[in-house]
Amino acid sequence: MAKNYYDILGVQKKASKDEIKKAFRKLAHQYHPDKSGGSADKFKEVNEAYSVLSDDKKRSQYDTYGDAFAQAGGGNTGGFSGNWEDFVRQTGFDPSNGGGFSFSGEGFDLGDIFGEFFGGGGRRSRAQRGRDISIDIELSFEESIFGGERTVVLSKVSECTTCKGSGSKPGSSEKIDCKTCNGKGKIHEVKRSIFGSFEMNRVCDECGGTGKVPKEKCFVCNGVGVLKKEEDIKIKIPQGIDNGEMIRLAGMGEALPHGTAGDLYVKIHVRKHKTFIKQGADLVMNFDIKLSDALLGGTYNVETLDGISQLEIPQGASTGDILRIKGKGVPYNKSRGDILAHLTIKIPKKLSKSAHAAALKLKEEGV
Repeated sequence: MAKNYYDILGVQKKASKDEIKKAFRKLAHQYHPDKSGGSADKFKEVNEAYSVLSDDKKRSQYDTYGDAFAQAGGGNTGGFSGNWEDFVRQTGFDPSNGGGFSFSGEGFDLGDIFGEFFGGGGRRSRAQRGRDISIDIELSFEESIFGGERTVVLSKVSECTTCKGSGSKPGSSEKIDCKTCNGKGKIHEVKRSIFGSFEMNRVCDECGGTGKVPKEKCFVCNGVGVLKKEEDIKIKIPQGIDNGEMIRLAGMGEALPHGTAGDLYVKIHVRKHKTFIKQGADLVMNFDIKLSDALLGGTYNVETLDGISQLEIPQGASTGDILRIKGKGVPYNKSRGDILAHLTIKIPKKLSKSAHAAALKLKEEGV
């Protein structure tokens, strides 16, 4: 059954790139295998949908071809149209090998081979990548508005700072042939499956496919290039970030020997403020005023995130009126939003004799 990438991400077909990215970040955090209740299959599906819809060319092809794009694995809707020799060359199927397959290259993946065979243009090798890490941090309301920087300490596999990931002893850059693969960078293996015998060349884990290893190993990581340690991670908090948003720090996940480090995903939790609610670039508040100030006007001191500001109440103010304190809201594009005060007239439950008399006088005058 063909996949609907828009349904997978839970967005409309006309969704903007920002909406697609926001949906991806939310779902990637929800389904990450390392999280409680995560799902490796769902996480892979979400990544697949995002890789297509975040790319203008792929998205255009997907919108044009729909199901055929998904079934072909990337935009080519045609089947295999070459001759038998092309089939043997592309898939590695060798009838002289008892109906088995013979593959060479830097790895073997049925999805890659058949994706390329049916027009998907799959890659023949994939760079190894370290594990992604997800963490949660809590911010005060003020931190979420003005941004800032947080430092967290993580215990993870990181690049060795002594050898800078090379695995060599500092001052020594000489390499020798890897004994595991005899300097070839690949290891030949034969495996059997329901399809027959598979001969494949996989990348050597010891040298990462280079065929060379350090002559003198780093004394800190023992030549591996990575090691587990505690690391201080600085997280830049953007101004106006919302509760539930995700910050991605590329390459700050776990490192991998001879590979690329994963990413660090930081989910933001914002504590509620006693007075303000964020709405876009504005801060909204409920504000009580006295009946006399509603009738005659007045001035109130308001505690904002920047200190005390004055709020002018016009004569004849009513419950539900919205007054504005300019430039005291959320910073954005070298400007700032406003504070919006929703007025409520506070009616006294008891009146003094003079106040009662004054109210009767107002009543007589039709006020």
